[in-house]
Amino acid sequence: MTDGSLRGFLERLGFKRVEGEVDPLYGVTRLLATGEGPLVFKVQGSPIECAGNVVASREAVLKALSASSDVEAYEKLLKSMSSPAPLKISGTPRLKKAPRGLYDSPAVKFYEGDGGPYLTSAIFVACWKGVCNASIHRVMVVGEREGRVRVVPRHLWRLYRDAVSEGSDLPVTVVLGVHPAILLASASSPRLGIFEFEVASTLLGGLEAFESPVHGNPVPMGAGVLIEGWLTKESAPEGPFVDATGTLDVVRDQPILKVKAVYYDPDQVSHVILPAGREHAMLMGFPREAQIWATVSRVVPKVHAVRLTPASGGWLHAVISIEKSHDGDAKNAIMAAFAGHPSLKHVVIVDPDIDVDDPRDVEWAIATRFQADRDLVIIRNARGSTLDPSAPTGLTTKLGIDATKPLGREAEYEKATRIPGQGVIKVR
Repeated sequence: MTDGSLRGFLERLGFKRVEGEVDPLYGVTRLLATGEGPLVFKVQGSPIECAGNVVASREAVLKALSASSDVEAYEKLLKSMSSPAPLKISGTPRLKKAPRGLYDSPAVKFYEGDGGPYLTSAIFVACWKGVCNASIHRVMVVGEREGRVRVVPRHLWRLYRDAVSEGSDLPVTVVLGVHPAILLASASSPRLGIFEFEVASTLLGGLEAFESPVHGNPVPMGAGVLIEGWLTKESAPEGPFVDATGTLDVVRDQPILKVKAVYYDPDQVSHVILPAGREHAMLMGFPREAQIWATVSRVVPKVHAVRLTPASGGWLHAVISIEKSHDGDAKNAIMAAFAGHPSLKHVVIVDPDIDVDDPRDVEWAIATRFQADRDLVIIRNARGSTLDPSAPTGLTTKLGIDATKPLGREAEYEKATRIPGQGVIKVR
């Protein structure tokens, strides 16, 4: 049985401690934007130790999932969503009450355009009418006992609307500072009714939990911070906020979080995710890569690699390397990718000899293996992502590019490469 502590994972992964305190006004951004990590630090004005850049690399994500390859990690994520394991409820850890409520939390103003200080790794745990859900939502801190929460129309929104329709506020427990496998499970969006913490329990080989002090919601043992409160029927402007794409998300009326109490475990750490940083892209994108891998694998002989690109926030653009047995396979792969990740806007399908992590190699494939009149797929007026500022209503045009070699003519499309140390050109 595993506890869900972030500190335990950091001790196995290794980290660097930052001396002194970091300014919550852009100082944390400067620190985490270096890309160095994992880092452990204190935010000025908060008694709670924090970590950042924890899973800012693919290698760290694989370690969090105890996997040796992307495919093994994808399979683990997918299997865990279909076979969640019950939590083991045990005693309550040593928690301290934060006297200044949200003002004691490690809330940070990351960018000049942000509407205020934010919590960016907040997992909202809500149980309503026997259905429990855990999902990640940003919180704009506006007072000691008040926050505003961006709730997209997915499962938490469904539970919230059900509660409001019955004249009730939704009791929530907000959790910060947990093992990255729990964050990945909370970002994976299994069907409503499958509790994401039980998905994490499968991933970790069992997960120890306790009941939160106010609502009795299940919380992973080892969590750094708990915020007990209600998503209320009231709403107020939330934002602006620099989101995954590096652009300002618009101001919207969103539910108000009324806070009863904030607790923290002095032996554990919280988590700060830099918006539009590499860790943000990995946590958002990796579970969606698994879904894309699954849907595309059903229509082609083999999927060699899937990448949701960092430049698109790990969300809007994908590059997929496939093996094909028919020249129509790439177009089927395009349509399957859009089905696997409905927020996807553009996808490029390449052959196995193209490095999906090298934008130059991908561009070369488009330049030499693609013809727009036969290899372009355009889907108009489809639902996309409101993170895309060019599609503020979420209605978008999707584009797929088949940049694969025609079967039977592979030799015409081979790329010349240099032999290391000799400068001799050969065709690979």
